[in-house]
Amino acid sequence: MNKNKIIKEVSFLWLGSILGALSAFALQVILARELGSQNFGLFASSLAFITLMVPIAGFGIAQSWLKVFGLEGMNALRWLKGSFRFLTLSALVSIILIVLWSFWEGNDASTKLILQVLILYLLGQVLLDLVSAQLQLEERFHVLAIWQLSPHIARLFLTLLIVGLTSKTISFFDVSIIYSFVGVTVFLTGFIILLKMDKYRFNLKGHIDSLESEKLSDSPNILNIFFQAWPFGLAAFFHLIYYQSDIILLKHMQGDHEAGIYSVAFSIMMAVYIFPSVIYQKYLLPKMHRWANHDTNKFYQVYKLGLKIMSASGMLVLIIVLLTSYWMIPLLFGQEYASSVLILNILAISIPMIYLAFNAGAILTTKDNMQKKVKYMGYTAILNIVLNIVLIPIYSGVGAAMATVISNSALLYLYIMSVNKYIFSSQDYAEHTSPLSKIYE
Repeated sequence: MNKNKIIKEVSFLWLGSILGALSAFALQVILARELGSQNFGLFASSLAFITLMVPIAGFGIAQSWLKVFGLEGMNALRWLKGSFRFLTLSALVSIILIVLWSFWEGNDASTKLILQVLILYLLGQVLLDLVSAQLQLEERFHVLAIWQLSPHIARLFLTLLIVGLTSKTISFFDVSIIYSFVGVTVFLTGFIILLKMDKYRFNLKGHIDSLESEKLSDSPNILNIFFQAWPFGLAAFFHLIYYQSDIILLKHMQGDHEAGIYSVAFSIMMAVYIFPSVIYQKYLLPKMHRWANHDTNKFYQVYKLGLKIMSASGMLVLIIVLLTSYWMIPLLFGQEYASSVLILNILAISIPMIYLAFNAGAILTTKDNMQKKVKYMGYTAILNIVLNIVLIPIYSGVGAAMATVISNSALLYLYIMSVNKYIFSSQDYAEHTSPLSKIYE
């Protein structure tokens, strides 16, 4: 592929993601200041729980599309009808779980209200992921950037509108309505877009094969869909457990205030992870499924280059965060959140680890390696929950941050070990393995 084209596409994706991250970050700053640490923690922990349900609702269908289209080309359109039927069931299950959780006696009336209103936000996230997968397969990266940016811009705009036009302070209920309204809009728009894909109006890139009526007629049933998608669904679920379940556990173990303090540091870390997320999850992932099956040399070279770029950029971002956190948090969020500085500095230790984990994790999503990745993520999720239960009562938010760093280091070790042992273990690969990857053998 032309290098200029690659740079242009990645730059557009990165620009869109940066704008999205800035919009999301600006929204968090406004909410933290407007709601106060107590109500901000209440909303953030409720949103974290809803986000935890998104992988159950979507159950990895979007990610599984990248795999089956990378393997089957246009004939993978046969998976669509079964996918939509399966999504109807999985979304219903997630909604039932949210409603049941909202009535749990540990949740007060405010939490119950937020959780139930945010069900509409959940549905929007599922369609956001599905359309994103379609745009990745079509390599329409400029549209993908706009599609994923739009919800962030819409939520920020509506929040500023309410804050600017009303004399009263914005409430957590107002924020919940904004998230849900944008979610419904995304859902309806995404539904219309996917209807075209289901009618074979779909321009798959990187494949020259044509539609074969015999293969298209072999439409997988719901059980086939489940077995194809479950590793991706569980992977996303486990990722969210060790990534942001800390906020939920902090709320129920230490209260809304502590959850709010932690959420500020967490919102900064979300912005920090934009760079590797764009590279691997939005740009390279559909290509890596294709290279893993049809161009193993390029597949390996991308992994080697990723080790160098991610280690260097991860260390650079770590240094920047450590040097700026002491004045950035009080300046942006207010003195009320000054205690978030220590939490952020601890979480920042994970930055190089996560950057490298994006690289190795992308390798493990290809072919039949996803089961290994899910297993490692499951181990990490269990480790994270146990550490949180032990450390949060003693150290509160600092304990949650410590649990995250330990979990991320364990995950990176498992990823690198697996990639070297199971994927790039042949003599041809071993002769060219980079020194960094040798460390983890």
